[in-house]
Amino acid sequence: MLSCKEVVARADDYVDRNLGWREKLAVRLHLFLCSYCRRYVRQLRLLIAALRLRGRAATEEEVAAVMRKIEDDEHRH
Repeated sequence: MLSCKEVVARADDYVDRNLGWREKLAVRLHLFLCSYCRRYVRQLRLLIAALRLRGRAATEEEVAAVMRKIEDDEHRH
């Protein structure tokens, strides 16, 4: 089974549907069992949706800053 770090590393590709069927199945199994990673993927999807509503593509730096904020908030709770 994938670790949480491995799921986080594949989360972008999972959300963008760029994984092969084995990797996708492995991520789904992990998400079924791990509420923390389910929350992370849900937040990633929300972030992507919010960025699309802004009217322009976010820079890599903007995305990284938001992701750091989400991760910091998660570590506090």
